[in-house]
Amino acid sequence: MTRRCEITRKTAETDILLRLTLEGAGRTNISTGVGFFDHMLTAFGRHGMFDLDVTARGDLHIDSHHTVEDVGIVLGQAFGITLGEKRGITRFGQASIPMDEALVEAAVDLSGRAYLGWKVDFQRPMLGNMDTQLVEEFFRALTGNGLFALHLRQAAGENAHHVAEACFKAAARALRMAVAIDPAQAGAIPSTKGVI
Repeated sequence: MTRRCEITRKTAETDILLRLTLEGAGRTNISTGVGFFDHMLTAFGRHGMFDLDVTARGDLHIDSHHTVEDVGIVLGQAFGITLGEKRGITRFGQASIPMDEALVEAAVDLSGRAYLGWKVDFQRPMLGNMDTQLVEEFFRALTGNGLFALHLRQAAGENAHHVAEACFKAAARALRMAVAIDPAQAGAIPSTKGVI
């Protein structure tokens, strides 16, 4: 079974085409017009072992907020579609990722309930043409539309690039663990409620 989907989303602010394959090889093709964000999504796909194609055109003459947030919306929707009823998944995942002096911990529960726990601090306002505040906005949009809980906690780090990259890699590794099929589940929904 290969879980994959393709989504398009067009608004007055952005035009996005996204393809996601959960059983991938970490192949990515990313073009959002926001260079640092492209770098982060490439790392996300590679370390989650997701095949991820994203083409986004947004109102970058204003700033990169709408583009980054809307890609988070669409990627969250893609996770929801590919997971379906969530039969047989591991459900929980966690990862601690060091990037030189930075250390970020991620924990995820594919619970059907949206929540972002955010304990990350950036010591500079911009990374290339991307506002560092948009890292949180991306993950808030991702969890809000994917309907899962994600906690990201910075344990160490001063370099904003390292901290941001550790966030994306940690989230990807935790999601990789959570979406994996657990043979012990034998296709059951991993919840005492029988539904997620």
